[in-house]
Amino acid sequence: MTIIYVDADACPVKEEALRVADRHDLAIVYVSNTWMRLPEGSKVERVVVQEGPDAADDWIASRIVAGDIAVTADIPLASRCLKTGAQALGPTGKPFTDASIGMALAMRDLSRHLRETGEGGSFNASFTRQDRSRFLEALELAVQRAKRGK
Repeated sequence: MTIIYVDADACPVKEEALRVADRHDLAIVYVSNTWMRLPEGSKVERVVVQEGPDAADDWIASRIVAGDIAVTADIPLASRCLKTGAQALGPTGKPFTDASIGMALAMRDLSRHLRETGEGGSFNASFTRQDRSRFLEALELAVQRAKRGK
């Protein structure tokens, strides 16, 4: 049975993920570093991990398996999930794939380097209604792929 794991810290699509999980009668696990108000549901599990860098990522990566879906903006976590055969999806609806993860990791490292040297800005695009819509569509497709065993 497919489980949806949500890297809940700063995730803007917690409610949307639950809607899709409920529609397909799937379990959903919200993982965070601190207690937070999260959506409720019969198949909702909340996990609060110890404080520390990557604690939530490590928890998810140690449990996710092929057929599961991770919702995360964290590119290294997405890479770890893909290696298990799971699917990984960003909150804007962009799926991470084996073909795209290498470039995503490289761009992340380049952006970090540019920020550290003062060359790059810290532009973060605002989260839009279209992002929410794309996420719902992408998660629906990911669930259907998981059900087909692909």
